[in-house]
Amino acid sequence: MEKKKKRKGLFQYAQFSAIGISNAAVDIGTLNLLLYFFPTDERVMLTTYNTISYCLAVANSYIWNVLITFRDSAKGSGKQRMAFVLQGLVSLGVNNLVFIGGNTLFQAVGVPGWLRYNLAKGVAMFLSFTASFFMIKYFVFKDSHLNKEK
Repeated sequence: MEKKKKRKGLFQYAQFSAIGISNAAVDIGTLNLLLYFFPTDERVMLTTYNTISYCLAVANSYIWNVLITFRDSAKGSGKQRMAFVLQGLVSLGVNNLVFIGGNTLFQAVGVPGWLRYNLAKGVAMFLSFTASFFMIKYFVFKDSHLNKEK
């Protein structure tokens, strides 16, 4: 039983990671488009751009994870949606803090703007992605009947 549960967890992580690639494309693509059309170095605007791009990626994530990764335990209930929104807000906070912090750090060491934004975004995405997986798996779409002994 424990071995099957562990395999399922690894498979879910692989599915979540594959979906994460599409989320990354949405996230980075949106951020870079906003920076291309509306260049800025102001923290408030960078945070706004990051929030917009992250929210689009989270919407993409929700759709695909409900349909694929967590389809056995995703009920689409109001409780699950609220839990997903709450984990998204926590992950957004992590993402924004790391993005702005990383951007500030990379700027201090002289990394040029475009590279600096994308490096900071990459680190922010990785950390928020990891936090998001565990929150989604264990709080949002937890499969309570798998956690009980049969």
